[in-house]
Amino acid sequence: MKKATAYLKMKILGAIEYANGKTLKDRIKDVSNQTFTDEYGLKRCYTYRTISTWYYRYKSKGITGVERPLRSDKGKTRKITPEILLEAINQVKPHFHGKNYNRMDLFRKIIEKGIIYKQDIGQTTFYRWIKEYDLLQSEEETKKKIRLAFAMQYANELWQADTMYGPYVKAESGKPLQSKLIAFIDDASRVLCHGEFFFNENSDALIKALKSAFYKRGIPECLYVDNGSIYTSREITMICARLGSILRHAPLRDGAAKGKIERFFRTVRDQFLSLKLDLSSLLALNRQFNLWVEENYNGKIHSALGMKPIDRFAFDLKRIRFLEPSKNHDEIFFLEEERKVKKDNTFSFNGVRYQTPVDLREKKIHIRFDRHKKDKIIVYFKSQRMGEAKKLDMIFNGILRRNKGENLK
Repeated sequence: MKKATAYLKMKILGAIEYANGKTLKDRIKDVSNQTFTDEYGLKRCYTYRTISTWYYRYKSKGITGVERPLRSDKGKTRKITPEILLEAINQVKPHFHGKNYNRMDLFRKIIEKGIIYKQDIGQTTFYRWIKEYDLLQSEEETKKKIRLAFAMQYANELWQADTMYGPYVKAESGKPLQSKLIAFIDDASRVLCHGEFFFNENSDALIKALKSAFYKRGIPECLYVDNGSIYTSREITMICARLGSILRHAPLRDGAAKGKIERFFRTVRDQFLSLKLDLSSLLALNRQFNLWVEENYNGKIHSALGMKPIDRFAFDLKRIRFLEPSKNHDEIFFLEEERKVKKDNTFSFNGVRYQTPVDLREKKIHIRFDRHKKDKIIVYFKSQRMGEAKKLDMIFNGILRRNKGENLK
């Protein structure tokens, strides 16, 4: 069996906080009886002792205490996600015209209609996901789930994040396009850590918003998101793992699980979008939104708190972990791949040979790079930054070698 990755370990550690039990020991025991799904869709479970070890290593050393080498299929996205499968099921249900159907009927109809190809998901995986994610459960049954109101004790213990569809805004082409608001709210203080409108809901937009939120409000201990493609991407998983922030996903189709961010979105619709806004550009919309957030949301008395969210957030400033000043912070948000260094101290990336900044011959390294500027390659070895790799210059190396030989005479 493959060793647990940092992603799976952080997922299991995130379950401890919401497990059943009055003491930490009881909650870890409860988690040890649960089954988790790894990045490959396989069910995994671990003993109390193993989970306890991960937990105390994480508490004492942060993410470095639990991280492992990245997945062997890094860079490749899974073909089907539970949300895509749920959408496919909902598309074929009307074809049965109210008649009884079973899981096999659904699977055959989805393949027959070409909504999902047979090679993209196996029948066994189809059945397993239906059971694991309750994909055949009605929305009414989902809404009947028993819930307990809760709030974190300290600021930055938990952030909730989600995306909301916004107004149509004029694009550079002159054509109006619908905007999407990506927002992060702190559970304890209700402070909006950051919110920004984009035309596209993709990884680039999420990383840009996440970076702004981290610089503004520090690093959350836990980030609670849904199962949308951008929130389950390799990019956000790696970013959270590097910063020691646990990434947790809400149950499928359970928007109420993220009640605070959903409530904030309702406030945005009722109070901000009802204003007479300048929709001539995204820049203009975001400028108005930021002003409204700081003056009319973060800076106004919150009914549930009885005080301003920004004042409540300030109570915990001493325990909040901010990004330390460094010129290398952007590398936290870079993509990452593994490479094996050759005997001549070089490795290949995108068809180009690079030379490592220090002697790492025959070692496995991780390289980080900006998805849009792949000319700057940063080398990491055992989670330590080694420096920037340079493109191999064989002529320069030949001259350098000759000069060294002459100096030895």
